[in-house]
Amino acid sequence: MTEEERYAAALSDPDCPPLTEEQLARMKRITIARSARWRSGMTQQAFADAFGFTLGRLRDLEQGRTQPDKATESYLRLIREDAKAVIEMLAKAA
Repeated sequence: MTEEERYAAALSDPDCPPLTEEQLARMKRITIARSARWRSGMTQQAFADAFGFTLGRLRDLEQGRTQPDKATESYLRLIREDAKAVIEMLAKAA
């Protein structure tokens, strides 16, 4: 199946029509902090305690009030990929 055929098949699917411009405009991007915490399955307080954030800083990052610097963004990406491994590494370093 070519890319054009896949695209045509997707457009013709009655169970999943393409989003309108209005629907796309209402969508919000999920922050890396929120994504990492959701994948970890932790509460905000547990996540903050486990990974060295203050609760206020985590909330600011999750709600997009502040942007993470490159180091924090990289740290959050690692946590998002494997929170348990990061917790284990932090425990070994302590």
